[in-house]
Amino acid sequence: MEEVVEQLRLRIDTVEKYFSAHSEADLALKASPEKWSKKEVLGHLIDSAQSNIRRMVVGQYEENAHIIYRQNEWVKAADYQHYDTKDLIQMWVLLNKHFCRVLLNLPKENYETITNWGNETTPMLGQDLVTLEFVAKDYTRHLDHHFLSLE
Repeated sequence: MEEVVEQLRLRIDTVEKYFSAHSEADLALKASPEKWSKKEVLGHLIDSAQSNIRRMVVGQYEENAHIIYRQNEWVKAADYQHYDTKDLIQMWVLLNKHFCRVLLNLPKENYETITNWGNETTPMLGQDLVTLEFVAKDYTRHLDHHFLSLE
């Protein structure tokens, strides 16, 4: 997990600098009503961090925990488009620092614990059951995917 944490720490700096360097107008711009703005993407990443922290914690005491995340519903419920950008950045940074601590405290014997992150409306194409180690590694890939889409 140390390698995942190191990768995540690098991304924390990069993402914080990226969002801090852009204007409010740029971050709130939507290509279309159906697309997320950059602020909403950051909000989505906040939600993703929360969901994955929960998976890591619950996975330490519950096998096959079914923790789903419906991204569009979460982004809509939080109304990130109208959130203060500085608060969003700070929340994302702190959640990811916390996620690093949770990952470092995850006992090695729990790396292979299975969690269920699928749901009935958006099945993960046979990948509903994954290990906690996979969740941790996939989280940094997920960040990269969204960050690259912003540039």
